Amino acid sequence: MRSCVLVLCLSLAATVVAGEAPQRSNATGLPSGQLTFRPPDPLNATAFDHFYNLDYDRAVQGFQQVLDRHPDDPFALNHLLTAVLFRELYRMGSLDTGDYANDSFIGTAHRPADPKVKQQIKDLVDRAEKLEEKQLAANPNDVDALYARGVTRAQFATYTALIERAWFSALRNAVGARRDHERVLELAPSNTDAKLIVGAHNYVMGSLPWGVKMAVALVRLGGSKEKGIQYLYDSADGTGETSVDARIVLMLFLRREHRYEEALTIARSLIPQYPQNVLMALEEGNLLRAEGRNPEAAAAYRRIWQAGQEGRFPGLHYEMAALSLGDLLRSQKDYAGAAAAYEQVTEVEHPDPEFLQKANLGAGEMYDLLQKRDLAIKKYQAVVATNANTPPADTARKRMKDAYRQE
Repeated sequence: MRSCVLVLCLSLAATVVAGEAPQRSNATGLPSGQLTFRPPDPLNATAFDHFYNLDYDRAVQGFQQVLDRHPDDPFALNHLLTAVLFRELYRMGSLDTGDYANDSFIGTAHRPADPKVKQQIKDLVDRAEKLEEKQLAANPNDVDALYARGVTRAQFATYTALIERAWFSALRNAVGARRDHERVLELAPSNTDAKLIVGAHNYVMGSLPWGVKMAVALVRLGGSKEKGIQYLYDSADGTGETSVDARIVLMLFLRREHRYEEALTIARSLIPQYPQNVLMALEEGNLLRAEGRNPEAAAAYRRIWQAGQEGRFPGLHYEMAALSLGDLLRSQKDYAGAAAAYEQVTEVEHPDPEFLQKANLGAGEMYDLLQKRDLAIKKYQAVVATNANTPPADTARKRMKDAYRQE
């Protein structure tokens, strides 16, 4: 499942309404090295550690080695599928948690997927499904095979939603994943791994507006927020392979619910376990800002920037911290500070082009507000030079004609 189970579930319905849910003190879980993975191969723990530290290349290598040792194991196939899928989503710029704090991800298209990777993902899905169906043909109540098929369907739902942008296909696979894991829980009620998909799906369906909820009930799709949150905590507190994923999903749901302290507790349990995961570190700053703790948020962003400068996030786009700091200072009308933060993005050797455009556009607008038109024009020109066929480039061309004024 990994952290984008949230997207899998949101492909069912874009609107989740904030509301009350059961309170829980924490969900600290366990480091990946202390969790139980299948197949029981010692390389799994190392590969998952690389995965959660966003070291996707080494995660893919590790999971491939496990699969080579266990070529007929659907769990090994699903792990490799997950790593390949999320490496591509990260490259595309589709793993920013801010996109999923609201419904903007539905209309947000980042960089296109690599056709070769798309085919690799489809081939892995097809291979896994054939193994799972073979096992289920021999024994329809094979818990492991049902669970594995649910994971494959969940991953394919994420693929179809975020890469193909095919929402109805994602819906079908998401529903299939839920039903597989509900059957797992009927056969093995203590299986906390299966509670991740079932819990997340329940939460989303239980959060729908009443009219939509009645419509989906006609096709036997129901849900309960309370049950969903409880299941997610059960999965987070378990020792199975979904423990970390459940904490990530909980954190994102809790942010949508404005339950920032609970989400912060979870984020701060994950950050020291996976110190290279810059997205998790950024999430702490985002949560602090969402809660209105702006000085603490700014300090968090500055820590990330400094850590990135010191080499703590090799190959990862830590420049997002500078962009986030710029946005925060801009909201406080500290235009000079915001411009300085945006300029930091340009100091990175190979910044993400999308972040670079946003930073240069932001810096240009700040310079316009500071009455530094020449500097503003240079920044707008830099936006267009990076990629002339993007929304930021369209905005930059408008700014070159008419100076930006505070809206």
